[in-house]
Amino acid sequence: MDSSMANFRTLKRILAWVLLLAMSAAWAQPAGTTPSTTAACPALLNHTFARLQDEKPQSLCQYSGKVILVVNTASYCGFTPQYKGLEALYDKYKDRGLVVLGFPSNDFAQEKATNQEIADFCENTFGVKFPMFTKTAVTGDNAAPFFKQLAQAPGQRPKWNFYKYLIGRDGKLIDSYSSMTSPDSKSLVQTLEKSLSGKPS
Repeated sequence: MDSSMANFRTLKRILAWVLLLAMSAAWAQPAGTTPSTTAACPALLNHTFARLQDEKPQSLCQYSGKVILVVNTASYCGFTPQYKGLEALYDKYKDRGLVVLGFPSNDFAQEKATNQEIADFCENTFGVKFPMFTKTAVTGDNAAPFFKQLAQAPGQRPKWNFYKYLIGRDGKLIDSYSSMTSPDSKSLVQTLEKSLSGKPS
C-alpha cells in the first residue's frame, strides 16, 4: 500500500512538471501568433484590422503568399458598382491565389453607413464574398499605417474611393491603379495574371 501511494505521488509530481513546462511555452509565445507565421509575414502585411462581418481582429499575415488587391471602398460613390467587378475578379482567380481586400472609408465623405449597414449593403446588393474590414482611414495624417506604407511605395495616396493596390506573393507592392481603372481593365488583369503565374521571390 505504501509503495503504491509513493508511486502515485511521484506520478503526480511528474505530471505537474509537464503541465508547468507546457504552460511556460504557451506564455512565451504571444497570443494569436505562431513562430512560423510571424517569421514568414512580410512587413507590408504585418497589420491587423477588424473584420467587417463581426469586427473581430484579423491579421493580414494570413494572406502572405497570395496576390492581393487592396481597395478602399464606399457605398455612396459613382464607382460603387465596381463592387460587382471586384467580386467577379475574386471569384475567377481566388483558386489561383488571388484575394481582394475591401476597406470601406469615409475619407471622401461617401461612406456614412455603419459597419453593419455596409456589410448588409455589400452582400445584398453585390453579393460580395471577398474579405472586407471595418471603416478605415486611408489617406492623410490619420491614415492607417498599412495605407501609409502603401502610399510610400508608389508615392501615391488614394485620391478617391476605389483606388487599388496590387501586392505580389512576396508581399511587395507591384502597382497601384486609379479609381477610373475598372476591375476588368486590361492593364490590371494582365499584371494580375502575370503575378499569379509567378512564385514568391
